[in-house]
Amino acid sequence: MDQTEQLQQRNRELQILNTIAHALNQSVDLGQALDAALKNVAELLDLDTSWIWLIREDTGEHYLAASQNLPPVLRDQPIKMEGWCYCVDSYLKGDLKGAANVNVVACSRLKNLVDGTDGLQYHASIPLYAKDKKVGILNVASTAWRELSNEDLRLLNTIGDLLSISVERARLFGESVALGAVEERYRLARELHDTLGQGLAAVLLRLEALDALLEVDAPKEKMETTIQGAMALARDNLEDARRAVLDLRAVSLEGRSLGEALEVLGQSLEDQIGVTLKTKGNRPLSVRVEATIYRMVQEALNNVIQHAEAQQVQVGLTMTVDGVQLVIEDDGCGFDPDEVPENHYGLIGLNERVRLLHGSLTVESAPDQGTRLSFDIPLES
Repeated sequence: MDQTEQLQQRNRELQILNTIAHALNQSVDLGQALDAALKNVAELLDLDTSWIWLIREDTGEHYLAASQNLPPVLRDQPIKMEGWCYCVDSYLKGDLKGAANVNVVACSRLKNLVDGTDGLQYHASIPLYAKDKKVGILNVASTAWRELSNEDLRLLNTIGDLLSISVERARLFGESVALGAVEERYRLARELHDTLGQGLAAVLLRLEALDALLEVDAPKEKMETTIQGAMALARDNLEDARRAVLDLRAVSLEGRSLGEALEVLGQSLEDQIGVTLKTKGNRPLSVRVEATIYRMVQEALNNVIQHAEAQQVQVGLTMTVDGVQLVIEDDGCGFDPDEVPENHYGLIGLNERVRLLHGSLTVESAPDQGTRLSFDIPLES
């Protein structure tokens, strides 16, 4: 083969690989990607039929993942494409190392069949591996089988590599979707706890205060102020519950910086506890990080009000180039961190929130010595 022919051959191979890679990249749906790839394999390599077996990661069993132009006897009788066959058995034993003419075998599924085979009796098997992990097998065939050239064998090996990468990518995408669904359920549980749970608790505290005012026949103005505060809290928390489901910013962050929103939060609690806020740094944060930090402060303050019997709480927020440090310290009754009740969802929620930001939470407390929560949240530069 002269240089011109070699160049033409390389161009042909590159065009084929580019077309198949493009087909595989069109969709993260594995079935769609494999169907598109097989169609191109058949057309570009002048083959009649192709199909792909994949190996299930959980059971090690094989299944037909995609096919192109199967002969009628296999297409119309799917059961014939199940169970044992020679090439799958050889692959699982490790006897198929790469595309080669020696892998052209009489198909054990078509053996001794005449009708419905379209004259197909032989196929080549190309093993698919992701490093040392067995992924599956690509089978290609034509009725007038020809011995594959070294160039075609090399090309089929490369196509097999592309298919293996695509299969692994689809599987990883599926795993990430499943993980995302789990994280989303945790997020909704946290948000509903923070919004409905904590919000209703705050409204209840104000209503209890109103009940106490009624018993002592307090001035009408003071009772109206308490009622209006309860109504405002109920409205805010209803809006927060809606936004939690939609994964939007907390309502208190709308139109405000994080520091300003925390100031407003502290002021809204001044009739229940004294809140001192100190902020350092002014680094812009993503919406997700801002909302999570706001929720953590909100959660921690509600925990202090409900459990700590504290008079004062200090909130320190420091934003640097590398991260955010959040410290919340109260002068309440404290507790033993090693003996937190299992149903103490406040600390569980705080831990889950900070971990989603790849951060950490340190709890320092002891009976009658108050509590200090220290959050360390790294940030991308």
